[in-house]
Amino acid sequence: MKFRPGGTPPQQRHAIGTAPAQRLGAAAEERACAFLRQRGLQIEARNVRYRAGEIDVVAIDGHTWVFVEVRSRCWPGDAAASIDARKRGKIRRAAQLYLSGRFGDRWPPCRFDVVAVEGSRIAWLPSAFTGEEEW
Repeated sequence: MKFRPGGTPPQQRHAIGTAPAQRLGAAAEERACAFLRQRGLQIEARNVRYRAGEIDVVAIDGHTWVFVEVRSRCWPGDAAASIDARKRGKIRRAAQLYLSGRFGDRWPPCRFDVVAVEGSRIAWLPSAFTGEEEW
């Protein structure tokens, strides 16, 4: 499913794939969304895709729009560390397209979080990276 740049993407859930990695990722996203909801965030959209990149979860925390990357591992490890500079750049570019399509040139405050699902453990890293880093 692709969206027009500058257009507001529909708020649809991505169908759970049949491959084991897709099932693991979809289950991790479900757990991450439930975790964020329990902490007061409102889930606005999931699996927002553009040519420039993808956003796993778009949420609202008070007046701040939150772009969440969900990482999952079957065993404890550093899932968050697997988000390299290239991946952060793709997430930032997708967020820019999302914000432009939704708000034009007057963007609300936003941040980039990571939710790491590692086995039975969930770690939330608010403001895990910024929109100002070098791409």
